[in-house]
Amino acid sequence: MAPDVSIVVPTYNRRASVERLLSALGEQTHPADRFEVLVIDDGSTDGTPDQLRRLTPKYALRILEQAHQGPAEARNLGVASATAPLILFLDDDVVPARDSVAVHVASHAAEGPSAVVIGPMSPPVGWPRSAWVRWEEEKLQRQYNSMLAGEWSCTERQFYTANSSLSRALFSAAGGFDATFKRAEDVELGYRLRNLGARFVFNPAADVLHYASRSFAAWCRTPYQYGRYDVIMSREKGHEALPRSLREFRGRHPLNRALSRAVTGRRWLVNAAVAVLGAAVRATTAIGARGAASRALSAIFNVLYWQGVCDEIGGRDILWQSIAAAEVVPARVGAQRPRSQSAL
Repeated sequence: MAPDVSIVVPTYNRRASVERLLSALGEQTHPADRFEVLVIDDGSTDGTPDQLRRLTPKYALRILEQAHQGPAEARNLGVASATAPLILFLDDDVVPARDSVAVHVASHAAEGPSAVVIGPMSPPVGWPRSAWVRWEEEKLQRQYNSMLAGEWSCTERQFYTANSSLSRALFSAAGGFDATFKRAEDVELGYRLRNLGARFVFNPAADVLHYASRSFAAWCRTPYQYGRYDVIMSREKGHEALPRSLREFRGRHPLNRALSRAVTGRRWLVNAAVAVLGAAVRATTAIGARGAASRALSAIFNVLYWQGVCDEIGGRDILWQSIAAAEVVPARVGAQRPRSQSAL
């Protein structure tokens, strides 16, 4: 029988991590002959493709290779090679619950062809992680709890491709990922999916454990890139990512607003602020003051996000003029905090 779902996994130099994922997929309650897995190696140098080809899982596994081009291009290649009508995107650093694949499939049967199903990325228990990874986990859990409480609806801003699924026809109709985006390519596609009439559905039962691991420097690059790409997707694609963030600036913590206003657009001050706050994160983490570390990380994230916006929008003056103009425009009812910032 043809598979119900094609699971698309991009990977780059994470051989042990992707093997852990593939092992967990072998324990799914969804029948092994009803799904296929496509791992797209994005130019790894750690022997990932050769190692994975030695595996003999119960399900159909295909290993595809490309030169290093980023996860957007890798996912596009995976979907182009898929055979099932449903696509499930998983990142190579997650471990799905045993019924996660079955829940995704059942959700689409219940919700219809316009659904985009998003499952949570839950923090593993007893797994050591850095303060900044823990901070990300806390912000994600806050989003999930808000959706479950009905405070937010699930939208394109929660389209995280670490754990999400949609029909192959809907993906193709939207044109797939824009591979020129090296960050926020999932949310950019989410806007185009929404414009096609897609409905975003959060299903907490489609759970995965997320074993995130990144250096502090890599973590710091993330908000800066989000800021730049919010400007780019608004300027070049017509999406409202940047207008939303500009309006929501007034909802940030007063201290974060003040710090961002003081340093954004002055690179040496941004670097100094990140250095001082980074030292504070390390010091407060060492003594177990997680709340203080979290507040410092929120400040760093805000500063670097707005610096990314500043660099891409054309400078400090244009940025603050844009924020001032946005603050006099009433926010839409039900507007949500942006993907790149939680309630900081």
